[in-house]
Formats: sequence, structure tokens, C-alpha cells
Amino acid sequence: MDAIELLSPDGARATVLLHGGHLVSWQPVGGEEQLYLSPKSEFASGQAIRGGVPVIFPQFGARGPLQRHGFARSKPWALVMAEQGKDDALAVLRLTDDAATRMFWPHAFELELSVRVSGRELQIELACENKGETAFDFTAALHSYLRLQDLDSTSVQGLSGLRYWDAVDEVEKVQRVDLLLPGGDLDRIYHRVRDELTLRERLDTHERRLLIRQQGFDDAVVWNPGAAKCAALADMPTEGFLQMLCVEAAQIEKPISLAAGESWAGMQSFVLL
Repeated sequence: MDAIELLSPDGARATVLLHGGHLVSWQPVGGEEQLYLSPKSEFASGQAIRGGVPVIFPQFGARGPLQRHGFARSKPWALVMAEQGKDDALAVLRLTDDAATRMFWPHAFELELSVRVSGRELQIELACENKGETAFDFTAALHSYLRLQDLDSTSVQGLSGLRYWDAVDEVEKVQRVDLLLPGGDLDRIYHRVRDELTLRERLDTHERRLLIRQQGFDDAVVWNPGAAKCAALADMPTEGFLQMLCVEAAQIEKPISLAAGESWAGMQSFVLL
């Protein structure tokens, strides 16, 4: 598939596909690959890719009449620009409505995805503009799959006190403790996320810490399919759930409403500490 390779002068790297505007790799300076990409994923036209950072738009999950997670992740995007700066590398991709999208979602829009790498940081920004004459609502997410060596040694810090929707038990709950231990089937939408999160993975020789920030997105999804659901996914290895955890910047509970000519932007950033 057509890909844009980003290389910062300091050695940080990222790879973005035109298919889906899909970020599939991020290697910070002095660090290993930080994103999980399933070895069984189908890289085919019209098909979603399992792993990396899929762009979810204009519908999250099955919360509406469209195909699951919308159409943006399986459409071809156009490259607007790619450049290497003094201390970073940047790519901007664009997706606009066409006859196919208007059949299912009758709105004129323009999406821009900006990916910037520098040092040990990755920034992903998703922007949407209403190009039509009537208002529309949408939900969205940056469905980030983070690569792990061992799920059982992993925790997420910074969620204490937040209300969340537990999609496994189908009930609203409150996170009572600071550390979330992901073991088992996990599918949660945390609301009103204001503070940064930290992914912590205790390895044999050191602790990996990945700082996660978001702006413009109110929600954060934490997802792992667990053993049984992972085994049922055709595009995942049976044990693949042990090597990944999704921590996604999202706008789900309160859809974004854009009047004609209005725009919105949300960002997720990662820093390897």
C-alpha cells in the first residue's frame, strides 16, 4: 500500500498509509516500536487494518446506522504535505466526502489528519470541517493500539474518579482506584478525561512508561478483547491480546455538532519517558 515514511532529523520514525489515513508504525528516538500491528491483518482496499491507529469517523462502534466505526478507516486519503523540519517530521492527509460516502452519510465534510514525530513524542491531530449548508453530528476516535511485551505486567494510571461505560457488563461505573490492571476482556469508555494518562509496563530490566495526553476529545476508550474474543477475530493471532492494549482519544458520549462552515479538532499525543 502507498505509505508515507516520516523521519525526524533526530531519528524518530513513523509510517502512515494513504489507505485509511492509517498510522501503522512509530519508533521514538532510542525506543522500540510502540504500536501494535496484527500480523494477520488484511491489507486490502476497502478493508480495515487491525492495529496501528485507525481513524474512527463519523460513528464510533455500532452506535448508529453506519458500518461499525464508520468509513474513514477504509477509504483512500490524499497526501496534502510531508516535510522534515529542523527537529521534527510532519505529514498531513485529507479525506473529503464523495458519492460513496454520501450514500450512507449525506453530508459534505473535510477531514485532515496531521502526524508529527520528534524525539520521543508522537502527535496525531484529527480535524473536521463542515463543508455543506446544513449542520451534522458525528462521533470520532483515534483507535490507538499500543504494543506490549506482556499484558499481565501492564497498568494504566490516571483514571481514578472517572465515570465510565463498561461495555462488557453494559452498565455505568466509577473508577475507584488510580491503577487500571487490564487483565481479561476489557471495554470501557471513560468520560470527561482531563488529566494525562500513563501506560506502565514492568519489564525484566526496566519499567516502560508512556505518557498519553489528549485535547479536544472528552472521552478515552481502554480496550482489550481478552482470550475468547481475540480467538474469534479472524485478523488477530490467538495470543495477540497479550501484546496490545488500546488507549484511544475519543468523542462518544456527547457527539460533536458542526454548523455549516464550522470546524473541530482533537489531538492525542504520546511521550516515551
